[in-house]
Amino acid sequence: MTDEIRKSQIDQFIVEQIDSVPHLEALLLLWNTRPKVWSAEQMAKSLYVRSEQAAKILEGLLQRNLILNDSNLAERYTYGEGSDERNSLMQAVDSTYRKELVRISSLIHSKASASVREFARAFRFTREKD
Repeated sequence: MTDEIRKSQIDQFIVEQIDSVPHLEALLLLWNTRPKVWSAEQMAKSLYVRSEQAAKILEGLLQRNLILNDSNLAERYTYGEGSDERNSLMQAVDSTYRKELVRISSLIHSKASASVREFARAFRFTREKD
């Protein structure tokens, strides 16, 4: 896979799945510490945000199936090992964010607000799975 195609995949993932820099940083924290299970309070301390905001961030990632909720512990979150392709993408996102912090942050900030994107998602057509 060429670097340009991979960069395009990373950018597309950021645009479609990530609402804010704290969302990306929470996802990458979960990715880099897997299989550790995190509470909203622990995540809040790591991201330097309020517990309520961390809980919303984690719930948003959960709704997008980017992370898992630990079935044994309520309100505990972890990164669920995905397919090799998904894990490869996460590794590339992590590496790219470390090297291109300003570019990725600018990409996130240049998007429409989360509420506008959520409204647009409601009208997105999806294919039915066979």
